[in-house]
Amino acid sequence: MHYKGEDIKKLIPQRYPFMMVSEFESGDDTHAITRLTIAKDNYFMLPDGTMATTGLIEHMAQSCSALAGSNANSEKAPIGMIVEVKNFHCERRPKAEEMLETSISFNFSFGNMTLAHCDCNVGEEKIAEVDLKIFVE
Repeated sequence: MHYKGEDIKKLIPQRYPFMMVSEFESGDDTHAITRLTIAKDNYFMLPDGTMATTGLIEHMAQSCSALAGSNANSEKAPIGMIVEVKNFHCERRPKAEEMLETSISFNFSFGNMTLAHCDCNVGEEKIAEVDLKIFVE
């Protein structure tokens, strides 16, 4: 499956100005790639022209939400929340106009809880990674 632009709204409940995924490609039920080109007016931009690390985490969490949404058999995007952030590592904050490409892997699910790992790149450069525990309803 490949979603882009407005079609992302089928997968995630977030809307402007908090929508942090602009493209989604699923590999299968447990793996996907998302992309986001960072706009200069992004909600998480700092005065120095870089995105706050909280924006990176939000992008990765919404990427997980998009994968969960692609797996849902529903016309409405599932609602989810971050339960735990572990092992967050950020090499650098991305700049306006850079494109984030994030790889998501769902490692284990039990009921509504899922453990996920995300790697976030700008081009070939890995800039961040995180392990998330997410709750999806």
